[in-house]
Amino acid sequence: MSAAPLTPSTKPRTPKAIRGIVWFVRDYASRHRHPANRMAHVVGVPLAPFGTLYLLFAGRFVPAAAAFAGGYLLQWAGHQAEGNEVGEWILVKHIAGRLR
Repeated sequence: MSAAPLTPSTKPRTPKAIRGIVWFVRDYASRHRHPANRMAHVVGVPLAPFGTLYLLFAGRFVPAAAAFAGGYLLQWAGHQAEGNEVGEWILVKHIAGRLR
């Protein structure tokens, strides 16, 4: 006995959260193809939050600020090599567009 074929009305629906994650991963991957951008993100993404937090808890405030700025500067430079915008700037423009 074979099962009836799945039609659009009988296909199981993917949860909205999973669809959002899939969209994010595809979008992220499409904006980080250049090797220089990927390398800048490999260093800059952990440096900005984790390096900053570690240094803040250690009481080293100036190096913490430098880690934060340096991490984001690396990511910005990677996006310059890629020829596209930093994700946070895209989000700011999206929110600003909704506020109009």
